[in-house]
Amino acid sequence: MRVFRSVLFIFLFNLNTFIQLIFWTPAFFFLKTEDGWKVVRLWGLSSLWLQHVLIGTRFDFRGIENLPKHQGFLIAAKHQSTWETYVMLLFLKDPSYILKRELMFIPFFGWFAQKMRMIPVNRGKRSEALKAMNKAAAQQCAQGRQIIIYPEGTRRQAYAEPSYKYGITHMYENMKVPVIPMALNSGLFWPRNGMKLYRGTTILEFLPRIEPGLTSDAFTKRLVETIETKTAELLQEAQEDPEFDGVPTRVHA
Repeated sequence: MRVFRSVLFIFLFNLNTFIQLIFWTPAFFFLKTEDGWKVVRLWGLSSLWLQHVLIGTRFDFRGIENLPKHQGFLIAAKHQSTWETYVMLLFLKDPSYILKRELMFIPFFGWFAQKMRMIPVNRGKRSEALKAMNKAAAQQCAQGRQIIIYPEGTRRQAYAEPSYKYGITHMYENMKVPVIPMALNSGLFWPRNGMKLYRGTTILEFLPRIEPGLTSDAFTKRLVETIETKTAELLQEAQEDPEFDGVPTRVHA
């Protein structure tokens, strides 16, 4: 039954995504940006509903009060699952993801990403990509947008050793805006690899901001310690929940 419900959810999640992309495309490009985000949030909410109904997962969102209200900022997010890629959209007014350039070429999704002015990165040209990323992020942040970056670059399993890249530190040094660390435990409920999803409470928490002004080493140390400490706490909290029915395996990078 667990496998059947998981496969059904993944099928319906992808079907829901595809249908909404097709349905909204004719009108999407004529919508104002703020109305466009309403469409995207509708997709996010419907995806959460599907997961709750089919899998039984509950959700807890914490630290919303830590998000600045009247300025642009960076979000440095832990990344364990597909789940957080759309859940964060529910709490941000005008977010901009830093993503692989190849994603911009995908029909429908890429069109939406371009419409909403996401920031593509050419990973094959590291130094040039870093400069271009910083320039685009700084411009958008100055317009009051919220820039989302996954400091580890890709999804990691729930207990993988941290592997933070230099990009977030470079952005912190150059942009001089607050950084909001974000921790979660989604990898226990919708793992990076595998076809099973699990019950329990998936938690996403925005942590207190890191203000500009720290040295690069001090910032990196504080960011990693902040995210990893809280993530470990959330993983432990999830496993102590009697509703949790997964059996996670510790892994090492």
